[in-house]
Amino acid sequence: MTIDSSSLALDLIARTEAAVENVARLSVETGVTFEVGDIVDAVERALPAGYPAPTAGGVTRREFIEQLAQSIICGDLYEN
Repeated sequence: MTIDSSSLALDLIARTEAAVENVARLSVETGVTFEVGDIVDAVERALPAGYPAPTAGGVTRREFIEQLAQSIICGDLYEN
């Protein structure tokens, strides 16, 4: 699977947003507190085999997803 870096970032943002929403909903329904790592795990489990890792910035795919999840949760991703 070949994806350019912009498309990869946009796809991972969409997947992470969906995982944040699902985990938040599950947390509200069950009263269980989840961590950012649980969101990262959800995104990683849903990725198709051979899904590329980001190559810029020197971070792993998990680290990139974690940064995205934290930015989504605190709202920083949506500012400006």
